[in-house]
Amino acid sequence: MKNLLDILRWSEEYLKKYSFSKPRLEAEKIISYVLSIDRILLYAEYDRPLVNNERTKIKKYILQMIKNKIGFDELLKEQKLKDNKIIECRDDNEIEGNYRKEFLELLTKSIVYLKKNGSREAKLDVEYIFSNILKVSRMEMTLNFKRKITEEEKKIIREMLVEVGKKKRPLQYVLGFEEFYGYKFYVDESVLIPRPETELLVEKCIKLMNKIENPKILDIGSGSGAISISLGKELPKSMVLGVDISEKALKIASKNKVENNSANVKFIRSDIFKNIEYKKFNLIVSNPPYIPHYEYEVLEEKVLRYEPKLALTAPNNGLYFYEEISKTAPNYLIKNGYLAFEIGYNQGEAVKKIMEKNNFLDIKIYYDYAEHERIVIGKLNN
Repeated sequence: MKNLLDILRWSEEYLKKYSFSKPRLEAEKIISYVLSIDRILLYAEYDRPLVNNERTKIKKYILQMIKNKIGFDELLKEQKLKDNKIIECRDDNEIEGNYRKEFLELLTKSIVYLKKNGSREAKLDVEYIFSNILKVSRMEMTLNFKRKITEEEKKIIREMLVEVGKKKRPLQYVLGFEEFYGYKFYVDESVLIPRPETELLVEKCIKLMNKIENPKILDIGSGSGAISISLGKELPKSMVLGVDISEKALKIASKNKVENNSANVKFIRSDIFKNIEYKKFNLIVSNPPYIPHYEYEVLEEKVLRYEPKLALTAPNNGLYFYEEISKTAPNYLIKNGYLAFEIGYNQGEAVKKIMEKNNFLDIKIYYDYAEHERIVIGKLNN
């Protein structure tokens, strides 16, 4: 897991690429805001590890700044957010009324409950549950929530806490959604939960396709549709086809397509290339099952218990789908078309060799925030 200083350096370099005049200062502002610490203390905690939700929120702010072409201060102003301390640091004198006190007591007890049940991110999990049920943003909730919580709301909150705490069910399945690349995706146990690391794959694909007029993209193993829909939204002139063998996954993806208003994205059932007739894609992208069977048994309990095994594991040390896709992909790509994969932490060289064997060149391996091999991209040698 990357520490604070690593994320600060990455954020600065990323902002610099998009010509922000003071990228270091902007990066410091974003990180200090997300972590609720003064900028001057960032370097005192340089080796502090950041959890997934913190890294995701930092990246989300950066993407919003780039999209709107504004600095972080202006972004906060537009969103009417106030850079105040979190609940634990608020003065008791600012907390008004019995409803507010009741809310804070319930919030605190909920955090304690999840911590006792082994939750690594108890505070964040509780905040997401409360904000979802109470229909307010996390910021508004922590700063100024004063209304009475109904008995029905309390009942639903308790049920969700038991699901996450005692039953170890992933929070995303409990809430029914996950955010990915700035978009909201419905999820249940028939699809994998989109991971922050996969956003890097989307980012690289967008860069490849940005300069191509009306690019045609194929997403193999589309699952919830997170990759397909994110690419379709970020590349509005593209046409994206997502394929999956699971009918249940396709229903989820279709729902997400409607919810995200993605008219340029289509989903069909296909076992890899079997039902695909079009053969002139600019890009084929896939985040296939890649965990070897011997590693599957040591995954987190909540992953083993709830996420679909078929979407996680693959034969041949996890390389089966890379071989199957790479050997057939040349028949479906245009001249100089691209093939992009998400991979396991130690599969870079093996996947690169598979792609080289199947006539791909200029193959590059990219690393995620934790410095693990995560993406492999190559160009078809025509």
